Amino acid sequence: MRSQLLLGLAVLGLFGGDRWIEPAATQPAPAANPMVAPVAAPTIGLQLSSQWPAGQDTGLWQTARDRQAMITAIDRSLTWLATPAAEKAYRDRPANQPDRRWVQRSLQRFRQLLQTSRNTASFEAALRREFQLWQSPGLDNNNRVDFTAYYEAVYPASLTRTETYRYPLYRRPADFDRWAQPHLTRRQIEGEDGLLGDRSPLAGTELVWLSDRLAAFLVHVQGSARLQLTNGREFTVGYAGATQHPYRSIGQELVQDGVFTAEALTLGKLINWFAANPDRLSDYLPRNDRFVFFKPTAGAAATGSLSQPLTPGRSIATDKTLFPPGALALIKAPLAGDRGGLSYRYVLDQDTGSAIRGYGRVDVFWGTGATAKARAGDVNGPGSLYYLLLKR
Repeated sequence: MRSQLLLGLAVLGLFGGDRWIEPAATQPAPAANPMVAPVAAPTIGLQLSSQWPAGQDTGLWQTARDRQAMITAIDRSLTWLATPAAEKAYRDRPANQPDRRWVQRSLQRFRQLLQTSRNTASFEAALRREFQLWQSPGLDNNNRVDFTAYYEAVYPASLTRTETYRYPLYRRPADFDRWAQPHLTRRQIEGEDGLLGDRSPLAGTELVWLSDRLAAFLVHVQGSARLQLTNGREFTVGYAGATQHPYRSIGQELVQDGVFTAEALTLGKLINWFAANPDRLSDYLPRNDRFVFFKPTAGAAATGSLSQPLTPGRSIATDKTLFPPGALALIKAPLAGDRGGLSYRYVLDQDTGSAIRGYGRVDVFWGTGATAKARAGDVNGPGSLYYLLLKR
């Protein structure tokens, strides 16, 4: 659930909320997004679309590997849908939502068509014969859905504090369940400058240290990270809990202060602005009182709210109180790397996030590392969201 990875635009969770990518065997966590604030959900549900959009997901037919990635993502949804957790999740859902068996049968048939169709045309024709599209009502019931993207970052880190590596990520305190409310704030835990160190109430629970303060903050936004240690080893951390403060987006704070317009803000621009104005970190980062704790994840893949690994470009995060978890969807979105305009892509709804709220928000997972970071940071704009379900 951690859309951990979020870093994408929402810019990095920066704008909208924490997003966590959780290791498979852990409890799901929230996801985040920097630029976009949570939106109250309308009362209306998914709406049957009278027609299919004109575009196609041509990426599925570029290589056999593209199709296999989609099949792998489908199999992960089917694996989760067969669990008691999925049965309970669907049992507790509103009556106007698709049931678990309908979602399962739809995934199984889509998978079969993907394996047996000769080309894009025959595949799309079969989908139109056998499936219906159910569209998200979007923001204010106007079908508009705002898209951002997230990724799993890789940062340099050290298992010991040094003059270079000074910004810690903390383990969940052993007595955290007994903390008094309201919980300590970010400023109280790490100080105005992030260097409270031995004077921090969490001193002694440090897990790892980073060299860059903004990077450490972004790991909080994402909820997990892949770290490159000074000894050459890779070390992964995942979400282990968080204080009960609402997420406050520093991206939104920058917009409200007139530093950027919402349309112009991207993750890259945000990072570059703080690199040029490092003194402002002590102004903006403490504004987000929410503080995240971490645990080692033994190299676990980026995992979403279904406790299944996420598939780059094929997994999305949505509000799971409104949308069917694990289901197949079609997005029409301004995806990074596309040659302008909106692209069509089949995806699996496999993650969520604390800032991903309402019918008008979707976060797309782009993978791990620098390339994923570059692509995710440029995704920020409106589009459409449809769920594919077999005709009844």
